[in-house]
Amino acid sequence: MDKCSAFLERHMLNAAEIEDDKVLSFFMSEMDKGLDGKDSSLQMIPTYIGTDALIEDGKSVIVLDAGGTNFRTCLVTFRQGKPEITDFRKVPMPGSDREVSAAEFFSILADNTERLIDKSDRIGFCFSYAASITEDHDGIPLIFSKEIKAPEVLGKRLGKELLAELGRRGHDVSQKKVSIVNDTVATLLAAKAAYPENASSYIGFILGTGTNTAYAEENGNIAKIGGKGSERQIVNVESGGFAFSLGDIDKEFIASTKDPGSYWFEKMISGAYLGLFSAAVIEKAIEEGVLSASFSERYHGIEKLNTTRMSHYLEMCHNMDYDLVKCVDGLEDDATALYRILKAIIERAGKLTAINLAAAVIRSGGGTEPRYPAVINADGTTFYKTEFLEFYTRQYLDLILEKKHGRYFSIVSCDSSPVLGAAIAGLSV
Repeated sequence: MDKCSAFLERHMLNAAEIEDDKVLSFFMSEMDKGLDGKDSSLQMIPTYIGTDALIEDGKSVIVLDAGGTNFRTCLVTFRQGKPEITDFRKVPMPGSDREVSAAEFFSILADNTERLIDKSDRIGFCFSYAASITEDHDGIPLIFSKEIKAPEVLGKRLGKELLAELGRRGHDVSQKKVSIVNDTVATLLAAKAAYPENASSYIGFILGTGTNTAYAEENGNIAKIGGKGSERQIVNVESGGFAFSLGDIDKEFIASTKDPGSYWFEKMISGAYLGLFSAAVIEKAIEEGVLSASFSERYHGIEKLNTTRMSHYLEMCHNMDYDLVKCVDGLEDDATALYRILKAIIERAGKLTAINLAAAVIRSGGGTEPRYPAVINADGTTFYKTEFLEFYTRQYLDLILEKKHGRYFSIVSCDSSPVLGAAIAGLSV
């Protein structure tokens, strides 16, 4: 076995090291425990939202979208079923560059909402972080992932605090209603609106800065809220929290991140971490002589690696405009080893992503007939822009979900999914 192959195997970086049957079984057992209210790395958050929300023609809704790096606000109006997005604004997500207090957090939200406040009494708030959802559709943040620093906001009711801040500024909020939804839940709702026919179930999936999944579960299976009724409601899996790791580099890398005790799965596949993890792997490869001293000298002279620049090497490994290509110029052994290492990391992430999606499809009950597939609305630049990631996800989904479990799927992309889904949720309250 050559040095690179031995390195990948020794540190469990190959997709082949993942026993998909065992990991899928573990994932689904964590889902069951989360639904039962037992200790689980998957929070399985009920949303009290079904998949049958009606869209009222001509009705406008204020939409807030708190994403991984940006906070967006706009007005959405549906005309003949088509969304019209106006008055769009984007600012940095509060807490993305420094720690903010709760007062500052809600002040920034209000700063960007009050220009719209008189245009609708309905507010759909897409909140891309783990939050428990109340029966009146407010949301209480549980933990911030994606390196957001706003600890005072945890435990506070988002809708209530936002309206209170707007009220302090002199706005009449007595008739305002806020519906908080996770971005993955919004993505599912967008798929239902865009593909209303010939789908047996819908999955919302995000793989961008972070990652998450949502599907509709039978109420009778959600024991932690009473398990009553045969109808379904959307469940926010919080799949980025899945407590799973493989090799020693994974464990060392996870230990180096903010909140090392949580969101292990997200730290193995999402855009905020893939580049940083690749950098950790490269350092280990240098340490163990898989990459040369000449490469090391050049590599340590470039900017710290991120997911985009890691992907650039796989996209165009001879393009001298890319810094990793410059690092291997004239070093053929290093060039090949680096390509194999980075591609292995992406293939492994694709297989893990496929296992996550397979679990959601199976739990949704859909996909048993090929003409009526489970529709997966996949959103996020990491999924679509990271070289080979979508390819390997589809490849392993075909192997695991269709070939092994007889479930059929269709991956789609809906424009502005979080905004569209949040608007639908806002109109449903």
